[in-house]
Amino acid sequence: MEITKKDMQEKFNVKTLVWDGDALKLIDQRKLPFEQIYIKCSSVEDVCAAIRDMVVRGAPAIGVAAAYGVALAAIRYRNISGIDEFAGFMQSRIEMLASCRPTAVNLFWALERMRNIIEKETSNPESFSKNVQTDKIKSIVSLIVTEAEKIEKEDVKINRDLGNNIFSIYKKSSAKYSILTHCNAGALATAGYGTALGVIRSLNSASMVKEVLVDETRPYLQGARLTAWELYMEKIPFFVITDNMAAYFMSKGNVDMVVVGADRIAANGDTANKIGTLGVSILAKYYKIPFYVAAPVSTIDTGTSDGSFIPIEHRPENEVRAVLQKPVMPDYMPVKNPSFDVTPNENVTAIITERGAVFAPFAENIKKLF
Repeated sequence: MEITKKDMQEKFNVKTLVWDGDALKLIDQRKLPFEQIYIKCSSVEDVCAAIRDMVVRGAPAIGVAAAYGVALAAIRYRNISGIDEFAGFMQSRIEMLASCRPTAVNLFWALERMRNIIEKETSNPESFSKNVQTDKIKSIVSLIVTEAEKIEKEDVKINRDLGNNIFSIYKKSSAKYSILTHCNAGALATAGYGTALGVIRSLNSASMVKEVLVDETRPYLQGARLTAWELYMEKIPFFVITDNMAAYFMSKGNVDMVVVGADRIAANGDTANKIGTLGVSILAKYYKIPFYVAAPVSTIDTGTSDGSFIPIEHRPENEVRAVLQKPVMPDYMPVKNPSFDVTPNENVTAIITERGAVFAPFAENIKKLF
């Protein structure tokens, strides 16, 4: 069935994820923009599969989903042997979730918050009788669920604060800007509002957006399928370009700034983002166009000194061999499919976070955020 503009406008009421206290529903981002289908996750295994298979994607959204995955594991726990066994079970499920995707640091940040609660509440189990341990486990499960809900609510506020911090760089005025973005760092990549698109939404609320140039973002087309869809629904002017058109539009003076998200930012400001971001940053530097990275502080990995230590996920070859599941080359042709690349800090104008914008020297100024 063909979906018309009118249909899409009438049907637009989308949340990235919906928690009902017993299950997590995720919008299937593989089907957008043509279908709005929610996948129900009733177990931690379901959530892990959804993260791995890109039903849910975007570093902040992955972190929130993982937190709910831990909550589902706790809710489904049925062994009443004792707190030690519960702690061991929960640790194994956290490790399962941590193995789903290696690059997005928000995944590990959210899991660490959940782990800290479990470790704190399960210490000294010998001090509780068996009956008391059973009640204690129930209490811990409640705390885990509450923490996951807290992470989701915090993410929405963080994104709004982050987006508004663009005004510390560009004061509200009558000026209008043409903005290029890569991949999807919008509401769909978060619990709501977005990071890079959060910046764009904030600028648009001040009538400061002329248009947005949306890189299609091969091979998974997150820009063409997701970012363009969000902008259309928000009635923000935009047009989609193929990734290899960015230099053309920059050379013609059609880009005033670049705003991208991030999956992990090293302590020195080197930034891992969707494959193709490095090339955009090189072009922006050549054409003297400001290049901004928009990400919450939770995306900054102070334990990673520079970008060379950021693990890069390599995804299945068939994602490159096909476009929207339609093959464009035969299986016998070899393919490489790194999902991310690393932009060096010297190509970054500023990192925009909920705690303010950070400029060079990044290694020194990032420390001030913590």
